Amino acid sequence: MIAEMVAQGIRLFSGVQARWIGCQPDTSQRVYFANHTSNLDFLVLWSILPREVRRTVRPVAASDYWRKGPIRLFIADSVFRGILIEREKVTRSNNPLVQLVAVLKTGDSLIIFPEGGRTTGPTMRPFKSGLYHLARAMPSVELVPVYIDNASRILPKGEFLPIPLICSVNIGAPIHVRPAESKEAFLSRARGAVEGCSNT
Repeated sequence: MIAEMVAQGIRLFSGVQARWIGCQPDTSQRVYFANHTSNLDFLVLWSILPREVRRTVRPVAASDYWRKGPIRLFIADSVFRGILIEREKVTRSNNPLVQLVAVLKTGDSLIIFPEGGRTTGPTMRPFKSGLYHLARAMPSVELVPVYIDNASRILPKGEFLPIPLICSVNIGAPIHVRPAESKEAFLSRARGAVEGCSNT
């Protein structure tokens, strides 16, 4: 009930418009991967998913941001069922890839941001290798590109209180890693798939 109220609140406040241009909402296991310009990104993407889909989708978020204070931690953990990963001091015991593969093996889906951090420029950063390794570890999972537009103006970097504006989320066609595809080729193709969603 709390999650549904939060989702409705996010949709109302942000005015988010969802466009399913390459696929339709589905409970199939997926990894939604998107561009990243704001801490609001995973909230708006999560909020536009239908309730039955949202129940199985877990956003991946930076531990250092969402563990800053009990309110943020409660929201990330109890409302979104977020997977909080270490970005700075990665060791064998807290390796994000191990965490994410384990979650996929339970049947849940993920929301991830392959750039590895927010960008403030007009173009996306190169994708980090995590998406490739997830694709190799779980080849049957659909990888769905997503382009989020204008979320950075609703919650600019360094700000905590959002500004009411309208943003859009474009969801493209699923991709998979090809049998003999190199890591570099796949990551370039995946990044291009997200960029392609922005021009539709």
